[in-house]
Amino acid sequence: MTAGSHGNRFGHFIAIDWSGAAGERHKGIALAMATRGNAAPRSIRPGHRWSRNEVLDYLRNELPDDALVGMDLGISLPFADHGAFFPGWRDTPASARELWALIDGICGDEPHFGVSALVDHPDLCAFFRRHGGREGALFGGGQGRFRATEAAQRRMGCKPYSNFNLVGAAQVGKSSLSGMRLLHRLANRASVWPVDGLPDEGPVICEIYTTIAAMAAGRTASRSKMRSALELDEALAALGSPPSGLAGPLDDHTCDALVTAAWLRTAAHDPRLWHPRELSDEIARTEGWTFGAV
Repeated sequence: MTAGSHGNRFGHFIAIDWSGAAGERHKGIALAMATRGNAAPRSIRPGHRWSRNEVLDYLRNELPDDALVGMDLGISLPFADHGAFFPGWRDTPASARELWALIDGICGDEPHFGVSALVDHPDLCAFFRRHGGREGALFGGGQGRFRATEAAQRRMGCKPYSNFNLVGAAQVGKSSLSGMRLLHRLANRASVWPVDGLPDEGPVICEIYTTIAAMAAGRTASRSKMRSALELDEALAALGSPPSGLAGPLDDHTCDALVTAAWLRTAAHDPRLWHPRELSDEIARTEGWTFGAV
């Protein structure tokens, strides 16, 4: 695919604010879609409390073939720092897709894409920081291990958390691990960038960080969360989008999804974002990348 053709490749831009919380249905899951042109993005099933299984069903059965889908989760674990996801473990996977299969295999009996069996696994729990002050001997100390894309996020002013960290309000570990189970179950229904490259046709899923979209819309990293129609419409205007048509207070998950869908529509045209300087074939295959991190 030529560098200038990325934007014309897609006609539907879907953002998914994801959640790793326990249970079936979550106010923290929100989906929004923007279409080619400049119409305001719209929530998908507004007011609906999504389950993770319903998101999988949507991606399997309702995804347009020209869709670019951004999911707010980490699509893999750190690999480049030690040349392995789980260094020293004899069964450590060699690629992101093998990692997804491993996680789903270990956790296959857990409903709602739960991941307790993985983080409590006798060989793997040592790599995670878990609740109750249980920091595994191989967690890495400090903030833990990071992927190359998370170093790029930090340079942009973001404050990413390690996907091995499962503690704290801002932790992303459980949501990322549950998302990896979904990606495995999705199989070949969609390509996952950059793990699968960027094929010339078919829907593509990428990892997003909603803070990057909010920053592109004029917010700061520390003020990335929006909770009113006024804040939302200001951000949409900065991205060249008409107002949302909504009013009053809104939850930040809805705002995140709508703003990120509008941002994806503009960002997909930028060839730099598809070719980050540090994204090697090896990192693409193992750690993946966050679309928009440069």
